[in-house]
Amino acid sequence: MKHKTCNKVMVFGTFDIFHRGHENFLKQAREYGNFLIVVVARDKTVLAVKGKLPRNNEKKRLIAAGESKLADKIILGGLTDKYKIIKKHQPDIICLGYDQQIFTEKLEEKLKEYKLKTKIIRLKPYYPKKYKTSKISQTPLSFPRKRESRS
Repeated sequence: MKHKTCNKVMVFGTFDIFHRGHENFLKQAREYGNFLIVVVARDKTVLAVKGKLPRNNEKKRLIAAGESKLADKIILGGLTDKYKIIKKHQPDIICLGYDQQIFTEKLEEKLKEYKLKTKIIRLKPYYPKKYKTSKISQTPLSFPRKRESRS
């Protein structure tokens, strides 16, 4: 366990084809607090950032993230100001994925602007050569399922 106190933790992601890497990401984030907010990227945002729409639309991705039962609140990201959701929910901690770069460049600046003392934590990868959405072509995993051995 890391700092599991009364912390509100927020994470962001596309979560297309929800897989064990996403599950591990949410589990790691959960270790930093007792209330986890998952922000699922909007279809328009994914298109703008990646140049293509996700395989699953935002509603399906929202549902898939919820089926993991790891988040206390799952919401869609903003269509215009991507940082406004941080101001609204005021997390104590924002956990970023190991390779998450989009919308992180102004994150510290925005936290200062909003007068928030939110910590930013970069999480560890989970078998990135195997569990990365761009490398997975199978259907979404269903829950519950057996745990995978890391050995």
